[in-house]
Amino acid sequence: MRILSADEPAAFTLERPKGGSDFLLVCDHASRLVPNSLRSLGLDDTQLASHVAWDIGAAGVARQLSTALDATLLLQSYSRLVIDCNRPPGSATSIPKRSEYVQIAANEGLTTADVTARVAEIFAPYHAAVSAALEQRRVAGARTLLVSIHSFTPVYLGQARPWKIGLMYRKDPRLGRALLGLLRQDVSLHAGENEPYAISDDTDYTIPVHGEARGLPHVGIEIRQDLIADMHGQQEWATRLAHLLPMAGKGIQ
Repeated sequence: MRILSADEPAAFTLERPKGGSDFLLVCDHASRLVPNSLRSLGLDDTQLASHVAWDIGAAGVARQLSTALDATLLLQSYSRLVIDCNRPPGSATSIPKRSEYVQIAANEGLTTADVTARVAEIFAPYHAAVSAALEQRRVAGARTLLVSIHSFTPVYLGQARPWKIGLMYRKDPRLGRALLGLLRQDVSLHAGENEPYAISDDTDYTIPVHGEARGLPHVGIEIRQDLIADMHGQQEWATRLAHLLPMAGKGIQ
């Protein structure tokens, strides 16, 4: 049984496929949409509008950054509560049963067929599209720097987070450290290095698979959600990143 009907959005949106930038942008948690067949996962509108269901503001920043850089952008179309496209399938948080204080009872007791359908219809097409975009660039001889755009809640499990932005990188720090150095010239940003999140094989998929495994310079960017909840904030951060990213990427091969 399929979970997506023919009239529902595809698993991903591809914008600026012929973008001339060296940067390829991806947004794994761009949407809070739930397929009709899953009946909102039993959650109400307030829960689905909150940070537990998506990265608030991330898609807006990514789209404006794509415009400013003339960069190809891929956005994932469904809520991470359906299946998290930045988690390895089969991991404990791939199809979460709980997100912070919200219990997702509809994700409990799933059959193998249920899980397989979510992987096949949402996770796999999105990552196939990222792989295809990267392969197309490789064949064309285009230089590629991979940037994954996320956002984080300012308070998590009762703990306030001081960072306005955090960068994630692990095995290859080239792009991340260069960008961090530029961001830290403004001390008011409290730019975090692998804070509030760090990359691991259990909790991440996009950077390890599409960045590290391919040997591409990359960085994961986390922006605090209260700063990008509206269009003004999204434009401010997209403008900042559009200025700093080319500087950070200069000279990296």
